[in-house]
Amino acid sequence: MVTRRVPNEFIGALIGPGGKVIQEMQKETETTIVINEDPVTEEGIVEILGVGREGIDAVMAKIDSILFKPTVGSVYEVKVIKMLDFGAVVEYMDAPGNEVLLHVSELAWERTENVSDVVNMGDVFDVKYFGIDSRTRKEKVSRKAILPKPEGFVERPPRDSSRDNRGSRDKETIADVITDVMIVNQEKIRKKINSF
Repeated sequence: MVTRRVPNEFIGALIGPGGKVIQEMQKETETTIVINEDPVTEEGIVEILGVGREGIDAVMAKIDSILFKPTVGSVYEVKVIKMLDFGAVVEYMDAPGNEVLLHVSELAWERTENVSDVVNMGDVFDVKYFGIDSRTRKEKVSRKAILPKPEGFVERPPRDSSRDNRGSRDKETIADVITDVMIVNQEKIRKKINSF
């Protein structure tokens, strides 16, 4: 039997929806996993019981993966597990199951039209972790941040902050359009009334 302490905020992830994660772990590793709460620290006390060390080690590795929190500024080895039009989903090699989107704009210094021009399924490479992006509120990683900038590279100017709502009109313009439509409709209604 091996005992492991787990911060309270990770217990839900360890158990999974309806107990799915813990049940699958027990089935795959031929172990019994018991979780109790320490009444003083409110940490989870995870007891792993098994006849083989291999199964217990597999559960410990899964717990490590669930507890994995990347550190801002650190570089991690990742593997491409899914290709999308706007980037690649990569999985941390140190924490299988923990994945993050590598946006197409962070693949390379050069403008990238197709993700597959730079990376492919199964590719393994390093990325730098930047934490939570204030604009998207999602984790941000970059491959290009650890690549040397090409000689003569000229960065594109930053976007105009007034373009945050792409494709939408400002409130004054919308009000003007509504007013114009109302005037046109009123004129049409008057003409129909006068035609009777």
